[in-house]
Amino acid sequence: MSAAEEQPAASVLVRGDGDPVLFLHGWGASGELFAPVLEPLQQGRRLIVPDLPGFGGTPAPPVAWSAHDYADWTIALLDRLGVERCDVVGHSHGGRVAIVLASRNPGRIRRIVLVDSAGIKPRHGLRYRLRVRTYKLLRGVERSGALPQAVRTVAATRANRRGSEDYRAASGTLRGTLVRLVNEDLTPLLSGIKAPVLLIWGEEDKETPLSDARMMERLIPDAGLVVFPGAGHYSYLDQPGRFVRIVDVFLRGEEE
Repeated sequence: MSAAEEQPAASVLVRGDGDPVLFLHGWGASGELFAPVLEPLQQGRRLIVPDLPGFGGTPAPPVAWSAHDYADWTIALLDRLGVERCDVVGHSHGGRVAIVLASRNPGRIRRIVLVDSAGIKPRHGLRYRLRVRTYKLLRGVERSGALPQAVRTVAATRANRRGSEDYRAASGTLRGTLVRLVNEDLTPLLSGIKAPVLLIWGEEDKETPLSDARMMERLIPDAGLVVFPGAGHYSYLDQPGRFVRIVDVFLRGEEE
């Protein structure tokens, strides 16, 4: 049984009629975060906005998942809804899932909007590697039954301070999922995306930097990049009016 088959059905919002558009949210969020841009994009479209497994109203994965598992789950969702082909708007983690969807299921995806998308594994320097090594050492001390409880408690406290905010907030299978996701490099998949891709990026994005967008633009055969000056990782929320205008034109297949 596949990961998608093990996972209960999604909590999903479906609104409107017309061409289907799938919205995939970022890590730690839910489909609700797309609310400010849904109504302006709804005319002539069937909007499909699920909570991805582990967020909102959808239960966490049964085991630690990869981006490919999330993509399998998403295809199963589209099958249940009777959607053969759709456009996809993916933010951050949702963009990561969209990349896998498009590369593995080209016939199912018409157009893609990647918004401050994850998927490119960052290159870390010596300081980061030392920080990770220290973190693992502290966790080892925390789990050691041979050491006094006081020492283990101090180690746990220090490790918690060193872990990322997303990692500290995650629990259960989501922690293992996050580790798998951040260590997945989807760069080799980019050249296999056949659908037209619109990249929308916040100029001040610190989580998925603009350099990631420029690499995606270079490697995806049919991609264009729009940068939102002054916007951050949630560029579609920072400048929703501009986002809606650009995405509406792109999904209609018109030239801006």
